[in-house]
Amino acid sequence: MRAARVRLRPLRRVPIVLRLVLAVAAVMTLVLTVAAGFVYWRVEFALDRQLDGDLTAYGTDVTRALSDHGPVPRGPAASAYQVLTPGGRIVRASPDLRGERLLTAADLAAVGRGGTVRRDVGALLPADPAALRVRATGTRSGGRPLVVVAAMGRGHRDEALRELLAQLAIAAGLTLLASSLVGYRVARAALDPVERYRRSAADLAGHTAGARLPVPADRDDELTRLGHTLNGMLDRLQAAADRERRFLADASHELRTPLTLLRAELDVALHRPRTAAELTATLTAVDAEVQRLIDLSNALLDLEELGGKGRVAPVLVDLADLLRSTADRHRAAAARAHRAVTYDVTADPGTIVRIDPRWIRPALDNLVDNALRHAAGPVRITATARDGRLRLSVADRGDGFPPGFLPHAFDRFSRAAPGRTSPGSGLGLALVAAVATSHGGTAHAENGPEGAVVTLDIPCTAQGSF
Repeated sequence: MRAARVRLRPLRRVPIVLRLVLAVAAVMTLVLTVAAGFVYWRVEFALDRQLDGDLTAYGTDVTRALSDHGPVPRGPAASAYQVLTPGGRIVRASPDLRGERLLTAADLAAVGRGGTVRRDVGALLPADPAALRVRATGTRSGGRPLVVVAAMGRGHRDEALRELLAQLAIAAGLTLLASSLVGYRVARAALDPVERYRRSAADLAGHTAGARLPVPADRDDELTRLGHTLNGMLDRLQAAADRERRFLADASHELRTPLTLLRAELDVALHRPRTAAELTATLTAVDAEVQRLIDLSNALLDLEELGGKGRVAPVLVDLADLLRSTADRHRAAAARAHRAVTYDVTADPGTIVRIDPRWIRPALDNLVDNALRHAAGPVRITATARDGRLRLSVADRGDGFPPGFLPHAFDRFSRAAPGRTSPGSGLGLALVAAVATSHGGTAHAENGPEGAVVTLDIPCTAQGSF
């Protein structure tokens, strides 16, 4: 086994096209050899059968002439005969066969046992003008046993076989050459797209983002599907790179302002001695900026985590409990503003949905927090589970979103009028959209009859209660 691997190792360095051509050539050589051997065998069998028929008829004529003690009749062209004693002495023979007997001692013994001997004298290759086909049988003449040998020249038969061999060799060589050329062209045509993909991929490494492999749109074979798979991989790599660049850009852009404010506060505090009240005010401002940095960092990290694949782990959740806990977390803040947070579930009592509460809860918290900070009146959370869709909405009473802001409501760091979004980082709605997308749904922002309404529309499977 190890020796075979050592022998095959140099072949692995040969290009695939050449390996395919060699494989095609090897298979075609085997097929052509078998086919040529079969054709040669059939032609040789037919020629030998005709020759043996002529020999049998001629040997019968010689045997009859010996029995009648008459002259041996003239046989077919290139025919001759010998009459031997069982010991091998030539009794009678054609003029050109009187010098050397055609049978060996083993042949004479076989005839003596009552058999018929057939053998060839002379070779097919190289050409032998004295080549013969011999047939020997036993007979009796005048009461003594004799051996009758009928011989016939193989010139025409051997010439036909040699011509057949030459024709088969030429035909096999041309067929092998043609099949190798066809195999090369087929292999080249099959592997050219792979080579184009390789060159394109190498070129893409130094090009701008968004470049893709040239995949034909009118085909659906294995190589085309490979191209689509590679382009899909490039899309995922590009998306990952875009997320990374966006994360770095967002972080550098948004962290610069609070860090600058922190440095300014500390510089002012260190510029001259400060009273305890002034230091307290400075530390309060610094604490606010630090909290803003923490919130901003958490929001960016959450968005980055949601941008990856496989980050959502749906579990069975009771909708009523989910909305109740969300409202409870904000009741204190709403009470300080003399407002209320209510909820409503439109579904069968105890309906269970399969969602990831680890992300749905912060999304709802963001929406309720925005409503409490930027609107007036009560905040209402509604959930509707129907027809395989779950719709979670948060509505408030107020001026709503500015019309020009709605198309960009879920963009990162997108803010409406300063009167509505002066606090915050502008990442709350972006996080809501990311949560909806991670669940296979969408997020919508609109102005309702009384104020702003933000809805998460995600697929779900409603089930019975626990």
